[in-house]
Amino acid sequence: MSYPFDPEIAAAIPMLPETDFRDVAASRAGMAELIASMRGEFDDTGVTTRDEAVPGPEGAPDVPVRVYTPDRVATKALLFDIHGGGFALGDLEVDHASNVELARELGVVVVSVEYRLAPENPYPAGLEDCYAALEWSVKHADELGVDPEKVVLHGVSAGGGLAAALALLARDRGGPAIAFQFLSVPELDDRLETGSMRQFADTPIWHRGAAEASWDYYLGGPGKRGGPDVPVYAAPARAADLSGLPPAYVSVMEFDPLRDEGIAYAQSLLAAGVPAELHLFPGTFHGSAVLRHATVSRRETAERLAVLARVLGVEAG
Repeated sequence: MSYPFDPEIAAAIPMLPETDFRDVAASRAGMAELIASMRGEFDDTGVTTRDEAVPGPEGAPDVPVRVYTPDRVATKALLFDIHGGGFALGDLEVDHASNVELARELGVVVVSVEYRLAPENPYPAGLEDCYAALEWSVKHADELGVDPEKVVLHGVSAGGGLAAALALLARDRGGPAIAFQFLSVPELDDRLETGSMRQFADTPIWHRGAAEASWDYYLGGPGKRGGPDVPVYAAPARAADLSGLPPAYVSVMEFDPLRDEGIAYAQSLLAAGVPAELHLFPGTFHGSAVLRHATVSRRETAERLAVLARVLGVEAG
């Protein structure tokens, strides 16, 4: 199917690597190669990073986290980042360049978590790793130089879905206080019944086939997605009660299978009395922000900084 992508984005699509998400090993290698190819494009000055191994969930391995501390600290808030990758790809390197930029431009301490991946470790392993890392961050707030009452969740794609689930889990467990949730192109709904999910079967990077495989991995095998027993903490779109959640920003891309579930989640938050801001970026597809030269990608980056700066009460840059 032909899509009216933004011209700057359309011209660069042939340069994107092609991988089959159903081949997890190849997809992981492809993501690592893409990240490595982009490492020379950013400046890491002004930010100190350190890696830690923090206590994992009971009976589970330690959880790797990376702490970003800017030379210029402008806020006592903590930005807690969860990387994307369809629940099956990624590590601390995925958001490294982005986290350096956020820490430096916003003057905020960032903690990024490397959770266990499916299919080797299906739900709830990844989410529980995120929760353990969040609890560690709050427990070590003094050491990190942050206010434990000012935690902002930040996640892209599957990371956005995990961030939404983490907000639900923290609310229901009486856990760490979450001040805000930034959900970029979030993966939220295992039922795969929205119009955009049905329509976009061959879009770049992410499409219906990839979404099917992703949920099969995360939920522990075929035959479970869309069934009656999927917990709301696995698929937040299923949650009937969104009251009491922190305010949210949700972004979606026009030609993304995940578009409509992101829109619906923002609407559900609003219906539950939760302040929510929603932005659809035209002419885009899932992951098109990697084409950083495109004007619409620069707009997306600028808006992320502006939204987070407002939430954190700082001036970007």
